Amino acid sequence: MSTSRMPALFIGHGSPMNALEDNVYTRAWRQLGDTLPRPKAIVVVSAHWYTRGTGVTAMETPKTIHDFGGFPQALYDMHYPAPGSPELARHLTELLAPVPVALDKEAWGFDHGSWGVLIKMYPNADIPMVQLSIDSTKPPAWHLEMGRRLASLRDEGIMLVASGNVVHNLRTVRWHGEKTPYPWAESFNNYVKDNLRWQGDDLQAHPLVNYLDHEGGSLSNPSAEHFLPLLYTLGTWDGSEPVTIPVEGIEMGSISMLAVQVG
Repeated sequence: MSTSRMPALFIGHGSPMNALEDNVYTRAWRQLGDTLPRPKAIVVVSAHWYTRGTGVTAMETPKTIHDFGGFPQALYDMHYPAPGSPELARHLTELLAPVPVALDKEAWGFDHGSWGVLIKMYPNADIPMVQLSIDSTKPPAWHLEMGRRLASLRDEGIMLVASGNVVHNLRTVRWHGEKTPYPWAESFNNYVKDNLRWQGDDLQAHPLVNYLDHEGGSLSNPSAEHFLPLLYTLGTWDGSEPVTIPVEGIEMGSISMLAVQVG
Protein backbone atom coordinates (compact mmCIF):
# COMPACT_ATOMS: atom_id res chain seq x y z
CA MET A 1 0.00 0.00 0.00
CA SER A 2 1.47 3.31 -1.12
CA THR A 3 2.14 6.29 1.13
CA SER A 4 2.78 8.57 -1.86
CA ARG A 5 0.38 11.37 -2.68
CA MET A 6 -2.82 9.90 -4.02
CA PRO A 7 -4.40 11.17 -7.22
CA ALA A 8 -7.92 12.58 -7.21
CA LEU A 9 -10.39 11.37 -9.81
CA PHE A 10 -13.60 12.49 -11.44
CA ILE A 11 -15.36 9.70 -13.30
CA GLY A 12 -18.20 10.15 -15.75
CA HIS A 13 -20.27 7.16 -14.64
CA GLY A 14 -23.08 7.14 -17.22
CA SER A 15 -25.63 4.34 -17.24
CA PRO A 16 -25.91 1.88 -14.33
CA MET A 17 -25.42 -0.82 -16.99
CA ASN A 18 -21.72 0.03 -17.05
CA ALA A 19 -21.43 -2.05 -13.87
CA LEU A 20 -22.31 -5.10 -15.97
CA GLU A 21 -20.75 -4.17 -19.28
CA ASP A 22 -17.23 -4.36 -20.66
CA ASN A 23 -16.57 -1.27 -22.78
CA VAL A 24 -13.98 1.44 -23.39
CA TYR A 25 -15.03 3.31 -20.24
CA THR A 26 -15.12 0.38 -17.84
CA ARG A 27 -11.77 -0.86 -19.16
CA ALA A 28 -10.27 2.57 -18.48
CA TRP A 29 -11.65 2.50 -14.94
CA ARG A 30 -10.15 -0.93 -14.39
CA GLN A 31 -6.81 0.29 -15.71
CA LEU A 32 -6.86 3.13 -13.18
CA GLY A 33 -7.36 0.61 -10.40
CA ASP A 34 -4.55 -1.55 -11.75
CA THR A 35 -1.99 1.22 -12.30
CA LEU A 36 -2.55 3.93 -9.70
CA PRO A 37 -1.00 3.70 -6.23
CA ARG A 38 -3.24 1.61 -4.02
CA PRO A 39 -5.02 3.87 -1.50
CA LYS A 40 -5.45 2.98 2.14
CA ALA A 41 -9.01 4.37 1.93
CA ILE A 42 -11.35 6.11 -0.51
CA VAL A 43 -13.65 9.10 -0.11
CA VAL A 44 -16.27 9.02 -2.83
CA VAL A 45 -18.57 11.90 -3.85
CA SER A 46 -21.51 10.79 -5.99
CA ALA A 47 -24.11 12.79 -7.88
CA HIS A 48 -26.72 10.44 -6.45
CA TRP A 49 -26.42 11.53 -2.82
CA TYR A 50 -27.74 15.07 -3.19
CA THR A 51 -28.90 16.39 0.17
CA ARG A 52 -29.78 19.44 2.21
CA GLY A 53 -26.65 19.82 4.29
CA THR A 54 -23.63 17.53 4.17
CA GLY A 55 -23.50 13.94 5.37
CA VAL A 56 -20.95 11.14 5.38
CA THR A 57 -21.49 7.41 5.71
CA ALA A 58 -20.23 6.37 9.13
CA MET A 59 -21.16 2.71 9.44
CA GLU A 60 -18.89 -0.34 9.50
CA THR A 61 -20.72 -2.16 6.68
CA PRO A 62 -22.45 0.25 4.25
CA LYS A 63 -25.20 -1.26 2.13
CA THR A 64 -25.21 -1.38 -1.68
CA ILE A 65 -28.01 0.87 -2.95
CA HIS A 66 -29.73 0.01 -6.24
CA ASP A 67 -31.08 3.50 -6.91
CA PHE A 68 -32.50 2.86 -10.39
CA GLY A 69 -35.36 1.03 -12.04
CA GLY A 70 -36.15 -1.00 -15.13
CA PHE A 71 -32.80 -2.74 -15.52
CA PRO A 72 -31.93 -6.47 -15.76
CA GLN A 73 -32.11 -8.51 -12.57
CA ALA A 74 -28.37 -9.18 -12.81
CA LEU A 75 -27.75 -5.52 -11.96
CA TYR A 76 -29.87 -5.71 -8.80
CA ASP A 77 -28.01 -8.85 -7.80
CA MET A 78 -24.70 -7.00 -7.78
CA HIS A 79 -23.30 -5.90 -4.42
CA TYR A 80 -20.20 -3.99 -3.43
CA PRO A 81 -19.38 -4.99 0.16
CA ALA A 82 -16.47 -2.60 0.71
CA PRO A 83 -15.92 -1.92 4.40
CA GLY A 84 -16.91 1.43 5.79
CA SER A 85 -14.69 3.52 8.04
CA PRO A 86 -16.32 5.36 10.94
CA GLU A 87 -12.84 6.63 11.83
CA LEU A 88 -12.40 8.27 8.41
CA ALA A 89 -15.94 9.66 8.62
CA ARG A 90 -15.08 11.36 11.92
CA HIS A 91 -11.85 12.64 10.39
CA LEU A 92 -13.87 14.31 7.63
CA THR A 93 -16.05 16.10 10.18
CA GLU A 94 -12.88 17.64 11.62
CA LEU A 95 -11.28 18.38 8.26
CA LEU A 96 -14.34 20.14 6.86
CA ALA A 97 -15.15 22.16 10.01
CA PRO A 98 -16.80 24.62 10.45
CA VAL A 99 -19.04 23.04 7.79
CA PRO A 100 -21.33 20.74 9.78
CA VAL A 101 -21.12 17.14 8.54
CA ALA A 102 -23.72 14.66 9.79
CA LEU A 103 -22.52 11.14 10.56
CA ASP A 104 -24.95 8.83 8.75
CA LYS A 105 -24.99 5.46 10.46
CA GLU A 106 -27.92 3.81 8.71
CA ALA A 107 -29.78 5.78 6.03
CA TRP A 108 -27.42 5.70 3.06
CA GLY A 109 -24.59 3.50 1.80
CA PHE A 110 -22.97 3.20 -1.64
CA ASP A 111 -25.23 4.24 -4.53
CA HIS A 112 -24.66 3.30 -8.15
CA GLY A 113 -22.71 6.49 -8.80
CA SER A 114 -20.08 5.19 -6.41
CA TRP A 115 -20.16 1.38 -6.46
CA GLY A 116 -20.86 1.24 -10.20
CA VAL A 117 -17.44 2.77 -10.78
CA LEU A 118 -15.50 1.25 -7.87
CA ILE A 119 -16.63 -2.28 -8.73
CA LYS A 120 -14.58 -1.91 -11.91
CA MET A 121 -11.60 -0.15 -10.31
CA TYR A 122 -11.34 -2.36 -7.24
CA PRO A 123 -13.51 -5.43 -7.84
CA ASN A 124 -12.37 -7.15 -4.64
CA ALA A 125 -14.15 -4.43 -2.60
CA ASP A 126 -11.38 -4.60 -0.02
CA ILE A 127 -10.51 -0.91 0.41
CA PRO A 128 -12.29 1.01 3.23
CA MET A 129 -14.61 3.64 1.78
CA VAL A 130 -16.90 6.43 2.90
CA GLN A 131 -19.32 8.44 0.79
CA LEU A 132 -19.71 12.20 1.21
CA SER A 133 -22.97 13.84 0.16
CA ILE A 134 -23.37 16.96 -1.99
CA ASP A 135 -25.16 19.86 -0.33
CA SER A 136 -27.84 20.95 -2.80
CA THR A 137 -28.29 24.32 -1.08
CA LYS A 138 -24.78 25.61 -1.81
CA PRO A 139 -23.41 27.42 -4.90
CA PRO A 140 -20.68 25.94 -7.13
CA ALA A 141 -17.81 27.94 -5.58
CA TRP A 142 -18.64 26.37 -2.21
CA HIS A 143 -18.17 22.89 -3.66
CA LEU A 144 -14.83 23.86 -5.21
CA GLU A 145 -13.75 25.08 -1.77
CA MET A 146 -14.83 21.74 -0.28
CA GLY A 147 -12.41 20.09 -2.69
CA ARG A 148 -9.64 22.35 -1.43
CA ARG A 149 -10.37 21.30 2.13
CA LEU A 150 -10.27 17.65 1.14
CA ALA A 151 -6.93 17.99 -0.68
CA SER A 152 -4.84 17.10 2.39
CA LEU A 153 -6.38 13.61 2.40
CA ARG A 154 -4.27 12.86 -0.65
CA ASP A 155 -1.13 13.18 1.48
CA GLU A 156 -2.58 10.67 3.94
CA GLY A 157 -2.84 7.92 1.33
CA ILE A 158 -6.57 8.53 0.79
CA MET A 159 -8.01 8.75 -2.72
CA LEU A 160 -10.86 11.07 -3.67
CA VAL A 161 -13.17 9.63 -6.34
CA ALA A 162 -15.93 11.96 -7.50
CA SER A 163 -18.61 10.58 -9.80
CA GLY A 164 -21.08 12.36 -12.07
CA ASN A 165 -21.30 13.51 -15.71
CA VAL A 166 -20.33 16.97 -16.96
CA VAL A 167 -23.05 16.70 -19.61
CA HIS A 168 -26.16 14.99 -18.26
CA ASN A 169 -29.49 15.68 -19.95
CA LEU A 170 -31.76 12.64 -19.88
CA ARG A 171 -34.61 14.54 -21.53
CA THR A 172 -32.63 14.86 -24.76
CA VAL A 173 -31.00 11.41 -24.77
CA ARG A 174 -31.11 9.66 -28.13
CA TRP A 175 -32.24 6.25 -26.95
CA HIS A 176 -32.57 4.78 -30.45
CA GLY A 177 -30.98 5.45 -33.80
CA GLU A 178 -28.69 8.45 -34.24
CA LYS A 179 -26.26 8.76 -31.30
CA THR A 180 -24.14 11.68 -32.54
CA PRO A 181 -23.49 14.23 -29.78
CA TYR A 182 -25.61 17.36 -29.87
CA PRO A 183 -23.50 20.40 -30.86
CA TRP A 184 -24.27 22.10 -27.55
CA ALA A 185 -23.17 18.99 -25.61
CA GLU A 186 -19.91 18.75 -27.53
CA SER A 187 -19.27 22.46 -27.15
CA PHE A 188 -19.83 22.39 -23.39
CA ASN A 189 -17.75 19.24 -22.96
CA ASN A 190 -14.87 20.97 -24.76
CA TYR A 191 -15.36 24.06 -22.58
CA VAL A 192 -14.93 21.89 -19.48
CA LYS A 193 -11.74 20.31 -20.89
CA ASP A 194 -10.35 23.73 -21.79
CA ASN A 195 -10.77 25.01 -18.23
CA LEU A 196 -9.59 22.07 -16.12
CA ARG A 197 -6.26 23.82 -15.41
CA TRP A 198 -7.61 27.30 -14.68
CA GLN A 199 -5.59 29.07 -12.00
CA GLY A 200 -6.64 31.92 -9.76
CA ASP A 201 -7.31 32.80 -6.15
CA ASP A 202 -10.86 34.07 -6.67
CA LEU A 203 -12.99 30.94 -6.72
CA GLN A 204 -15.96 32.98 -7.89
CA ALA A 205 -14.10 33.73 -11.13
CA HIS A 206 -13.41 30.11 -12.07
CA PRO A 207 -15.01 29.41 -15.48
CA LEU A 208 -16.32 26.06 -14.24
CA VAL A 209 -17.90 27.67 -11.19
CA ASN A 210 -19.70 29.83 -13.74
CA TYR A 211 -20.52 26.90 -16.03
CA LEU A 212 -24.08 28.11 -16.61
CA ASP A 213 -22.67 31.18 -18.36
CA HIS A 214 -21.66 28.94 -21.25
CA GLU A 215 -24.30 28.85 -23.99
CA GLY A 216 -24.60 25.09 -23.58
CA GLY A 217 -24.36 25.03 -19.80
CA SER A 218 -28.03 24.86 -18.87
CA LEU A 219 -28.87 22.34 -21.61
CA SER A 220 -25.91 20.20 -20.59
CA ASN A 221 -26.91 20.38 -16.93
CA PRO A 222 -30.63 21.02 -16.36
CA SER A 223 -29.81 20.27 -12.71
CA ALA A 224 -26.48 20.64 -10.93
CA GLU A 225 -25.90 17.33 -9.15
CA HIS A 226 -24.00 15.54 -11.93
CA PHE A 227 -21.71 18.49 -12.64
CA LEU A 228 -20.76 19.50 -9.10
CA PRO A 229 -18.64 16.40 -8.27
CA LEU A 230 -16.06 17.60 -10.80
CA LEU A 231 -15.44 20.68 -8.65
CA TYR A 232 -14.45 18.52 -5.67
CA THR A 233 -11.74 16.86 -7.75
CA LEU A 234 -10.48 20.11 -9.27
CA GLY A 235 -10.41 21.69 -5.83
CA THR A 236 -7.66 19.27 -4.79
CA TRP A 237 -5.31 20.46 -7.56
CA ASP A 238 -2.12 22.13 -6.32
CA GLY A 239 -1.76 24.25 -9.47
CA SER A 240 1.28 22.46 -10.87
CA GLU A 241 0.69 18.71 -10.93
CA PRO A 242 -0.64 17.02 -14.08
CA VAL A 243 -4.34 17.10 -14.91
CA THR A 244 -5.14 14.39 -17.44
CA ILE A 245 -8.12 12.75 -19.14
CA PRO A 246 -8.07 8.94 -18.75
CA VAL A 247 -11.09 8.42 -21.03
CA GLU A 248 -13.79 10.48 -22.71
CA GLY A 249 -16.78 10.26 -25.02
CA ILE A 250 -20.38 11.41 -25.31
CA GLU A 251 -23.02 8.69 -25.27
CA MET A 252 -26.58 8.89 -26.64
CA GLY A 253 -26.08 12.50 -27.67
CA SER A 254 -26.11 14.10 -24.23
CA ILE A 255 -24.24 12.02 -21.61
CA SER A 256 -20.55 12.90 -21.25
CA MET A 257 -18.29 10.09 -20.06
CA LEU A 258 -15.34 12.43 -19.47
CA ALA A 259 -12.99 11.31 -16.70
CA VAL A 260 -10.41 13.63 -15.10
CA GLN A 261 -7.32 12.70 -13.08
CA VAL A 262 -5.51 15.17 -10.86
CA GLY A 263 -1.98 14.03 -10.00
